[in-house]
Amino acid sequence: MWQRLLLTPWMFVLLLWLGVISLVYNLAAFVLLPLLSDTRGAAVGRAGIAYGYRLFWACAQASGLMRIDAKALDALNADPQGLIIAANHPSMADALLIGARLPRTVCIMKASLVDNIFLGAGARLARYIANDSPRQMIRAAVESLRGGGHLVLFPEGTRTEPAAGPRGLNPFRPGITLIALKAQAPIQTVIIETDSPYLGKGWPIWRLAPIPIVFRLRLGQRFEPDPHHDALLQRLEDYFRHELAAGAPR
Repeated sequence: MWQRLLLTPWMFVLLLWLGVISLVYNLAAFVLLPLLSDTRGAAVGRAGIAYGYRLFWACAQASGLMRIDAKALDALNADPQGLIIAANHPSMADALLIGARLPRTVCIMKASLVDNIFLGAGARLARYIANDSPRQMIRAAVESLRGGGHLVLFPEGTRTEPAAGPRGLNPFRPGITLIALKAQAPIQTVIIETDSPYLGKGWPIWRLAPIPIVFRLRLGQRFEPDPHHDALLQRLEDYFRHELAAGAPR
């Protein structure tokens, strides 16, 4: 009980700090945006986001608030080719956990967030992809992959429904395997395991879950693009269901 009483205010301090550094970073990105080329801006923007979130997660772990094991993703940084990073989606933290380990990460974000004061300028500098037009989104995703980016996609399309349980999964939505086919980029699966409801669907960011909050990210099977992309999507979903049923957070 005493640990929870101490860590609850610390969680709010961390969230406030995250908001402040996000604002400062986006102000810097706004200044850098017209000064850097697309290639240089993307590299600087993505690395800035990665190392900023890595520092945030390190502070959360050092305090005892969280326990995160995501080091397995570091092996992907030595792979020069473009990769689609496909992960299940139990919480709002998933993209931030992946991005913290992979400085070449490219995310697809809601078009409404492009003008957000805490996210917009940094996302534009990093050349993240807005989802306002499906055709343009796919074209931008393919170009990024051909340029060696790590495109993070959640085939569920949204966070896993609570009714599915901590090792459950929403049905996969089409798109990911079509992008893989067009870009001729492999799909590297990442299995996110957690028993915590924190930041899951319907869980407010300010409500603390039982601590420590545990996340384990591990590399799964890599799938090559397939002309029968609908069949590949089903194989991908079946694989995730099997891995989540078999695994457990440590």
